[in-house]
Amino acid sequence: MTEEASIWVGRDEHNGVPSQPRRDVKPPPHWRLEAVVRTPRPRSLTVSADRRQVVFIEDAETSDVWLLDLEQPRPRRLTTGRAPAAYWEDTEPRLSPDATWVAYADEGHVWLVPTSGGPSRRLVEGDNPVWAGDARLVVTVERGHATRLAVIDTADPWPRRLATQHHEVVEHGDEGEAAVSPDGTEVAYTFTPREDLNRSEIRVASLESGEVRALTGTPEMHDGAPNWSPDGRRVVYTSERSGFYELHLVDADGSAGRRLTSAGADHFETDWHPDGNRLLAVRGRRNHFDLVIVDAEDGSADVVEEGGSWSSPHWAAAGGIVAAYHDHATPPELRLSPHAFLHSPAPMAIRAAPYAELEDVSYRSFDGLEIPAFLMRPRGASAQNPVPAVVYPHGGPTDAYGDEWDGHAQFFVDKGYAWLAINFRGSTGYGRDFERANHGVWGVEDTRDCLSAADYLRTLDWIDGDRLAIFGASYGSYMALLSVTDDPERRFRCAVTKYGDCDIVTSWAQGDREGVQDLERMMGPPSAARADYLAGSAFPRLANVEVPILVAHGERDERVSPKQSEQLVDELRRLGKVYEFVTYPTEAHGLLRAGPALHFYQRLERFLDWYLM
Repeated sequence: MTEEASIWVGRDEHNGVPSQPRRDVKPPPHWRLEAVVRTPRPRSLTVSADRRQVVFIEDAETSDVWLLDLEQPRPRRLTTGRAPAAYWEDTEPRLSPDATWVAYADEGHVWLVPTSGGPSRRLVEGDNPVWAGDARLVVTVERGHATRLAVIDTADPWPRRLATQHHEVVEHGDEGEAAVSPDGTEVAYTFTPREDLNRSEIRVASLESGEVRALTGTPEMHDGAPNWSPDGRRVVYTSERSGFYELHLVDADGSAGRRLTSAGADHFETDWHPDGNRLLAVRGRRNHFDLVIVDAEDGSADVVEEGGSWSSPHWAAAGGIVAAYHDHATPPELRLSPHAFLHSPAPMAIRAAPYAELEDVSYRSFDGLEIPAFLMRPRGASAQNPVPAVVYPHGGPTDAYGDEWDGHAQFFVDKGYAWLAINFRGSTGYGRDFERANHGVWGVEDTRDCLSAADYLRTLDWIDGDRLAIFGASYGSYMALLSVTDDPERRFRCAVTKYGDCDIVTSWAQGDREGVQDLERMMGPPSAARADYLAGSAFPRLANVEVPILVAHGERDERVSPKQSEQLVDELRRLGKVYEFVTYPTEAHGLLRAGPALHFYQRLERFLDWYLM
């Protein structure tokens, strides 16, 4: 280990002979991990009230807030030293209506930074700030093991609960996704009752009186992402009642509502045009995400830009559309549609490198269910020159792998590995029924989807079916461990687990509230489903493991406690199994800093080369 790498590493242990650098394996011809881990990711953009400026977050060594004038697109950095934040759960910065301040969240508090430059000011413990006028914010706060919406004045930021008068509506639950009405008098928000974690509904609360009314609500169905029409008479929201997250409209008084789109697709991140006749949205089909304009009366949609992966779309004052974009061959950037690039911060080494094509494939699992996946094939792979392959199950599990930029995968494909990113049952993007197909069967049927992925790879003559590995992070790590624990056929030669569970019974007791509630949403509490929890835990059956495992974890992880990896390696050691174990003291759930990320992926490269190449 180099002196620089040792700064980032905590424990570095092994049992058995650890993997060694392969002198006979060359580095990939075009890709370098040093460039991948230092590729910035601009994201989470929002627009000013006049739609002439945007603020966004850019992930690099930090996740700082930037300001960009659409008429003079040179980004200006507003903050320094904001803690690295995972893009999949970070919040958005927001410009005040008068464009003099940006509200943002950092390390559990809400902050303000002036757009003219200057130091940030910490306001209050909370998250997800949304402006309600030039001097007032709606924020989320944690109180009594629940997420509540609160109102604060920026001059005197003492939080006051927003929703206080509930007329025969369920109160115990979590509030979020606040949207302030155009006249500034009410807040639409999403409420998830604790008694039904598979339900969320749209509510409206008065900013002054706290009186609440429910606009929607269906048992075991999710409604979310409310957004007021410009005249304040209607609210658009997404609902999964039809089987996909289609757009719905409801009158602000709750008197009438209807489904707007019938596209058989998921919709996200709506933005009303100022004329109130149309909406911008991201529409996803099989995890390709297009930018669409939806007619607010008949629900018809026109595709403005095909995906790839679009996010955070907003109408700009000059008539264009500003949004974030990336795809398998395009690193993250900000665009002004049509055909203008606002901010493309990726280094030239990344932009100039050749990219492997992303093939949309599927295979049948043990029960005949079609499992979608994305496959990347290295140059030169053929029946005469079959290559090793990595199966990559994503995290979540209520998430998916899509047509997205994945520089780490491109590095390994450039080196000669095939890469199969699978969307096992429970993944998003293929309808509600597929998404809920893992409820009650965590670690059992979805694990068999992973094993079926290996069977599928063996049908391809350009894959060497005896040189397969499985690697995942978070829930994907959990899948990887189970796939080498509950497989008597030994399909995989090695496995890599990155901040994942080994025992969902003890993980339920150790994790943060959000993670535990997500587990209970799909599995119920352990007291009511003990047998299912044990069936979905690799720990009791680790004696079955016969292949080497690389285990990595951030020591500051609250979602999946590092105790999970410690419990895993303690048992592997007791059983005499071969493993390598490395921890990162600065990292939480996600290796977000370049130093730890580079160390891990170099270790992953060494491990895969040793056992597969």
